[in-house]
Amino acid sequence: MLVLNHTNAELLTFFLTGIPGLRASQVWISIPFCLLYAVALSGNSMILLVVLREQSLHEPMYYFLSMLSATDLSLSLCTLSTTLGVFWFEAREISLNACIAQMFFLHGFTFMESGVLLDMAFDRFVAICDPLRYNSILTNARIAQIGVSVLIRNVAVMLPVVLFVKRLSFCSTLVLSHSYCYHVDLIQLSCTDNRINSILGLFALFSTTGFDCPCILLSYILIIRSVLSIASSEERQKAFNTCISHISAVAIFYIPLISLSLVHRYGHSAPPFVHTIMANVFLLTPPVLNPIIYSVKTKQIRKAIIKILIQKQCQI
Repeated sequence: MLVLNHTNAELLTFFLTGIPGLRASQVWISIPFCLLYAVALSGNSMILLVVLREQSLHEPMYYFLSMLSATDLSLSLCTLSTTLGVFWFEAREISLNACIAQMFFLHGFTFMESGVLLDMAFDRFVAICDPLRYNSILTNARIAQIGVSVLIRNVAVMLPVVLFVKRLSFCSTLVLSHSYCYHVDLIQLSCTDNRINSILGLFALFSTTGFDCPCILLSYILIIRSVLSIASSEERQKAFNTCISHISAVAIFYIPLISLSLVHRYGHSAPPFVHTIMANVFLLTPPVLNPIIYSVKTKQIRKAIIKILIQKQCQI
């Protein structure tokens, strides 16, 4: 068996996979994927635009929302070219360096989304549990520090993962299971011992989403305890309503993530296309649904979008 080491990485070519068993129908299957990408890109771009343009939205809650939209936008762009390239043009070849770069940004922005959701949970916690100090705690400088710290954390956990992938040697079988480069998928093609890579991947996962999820849960336990102490039922309902959009964003991120993990771990007997569809659902669900949820459930965002659309109609 031919073994290719990291010294000739520029010569390595991997082959991406569309949807196994449905290759003849990939062009038709690409239509809903294309629509989902279009919704994700346009929706998150609109959120960023309204937060940037509307002075009334220059508040901590909407700054964190713009971080979420920027992350979702970047996450969609990470896989757009390879996914649609495979579906439309059978462009399956990708070099090792390009594959590692895509893997770095794909996992990095996924972890970034988890971190931003934690930041938004902290925002809701302060707004409900300590409203009088909300503006003094979440200053513009502190929000910027929080965003930079999440970014540094993701780069710090992903750099060792990338560096150790570069040290692997690969066999002649270089067919990946998805239409993008996924860390677990890539290291499984290695001919050498990949235990360190697996450990680093698990460490990256547990130090990001594995840390963020319990913290989000804890913040909502404290929020619920604080809200239940409010005497007025109308005020309790108002407080809970401010959290609905964020709770929905948390659910549409973590439920597909957990489902995908369970399918990979226990769904060995499932057809290969099930794994592929689940992986694409996990990547596309948050970028597609987050802007829709915040546009529908957040009155200020909805009014700002309508205002911009009316202004554009008047200019026409």
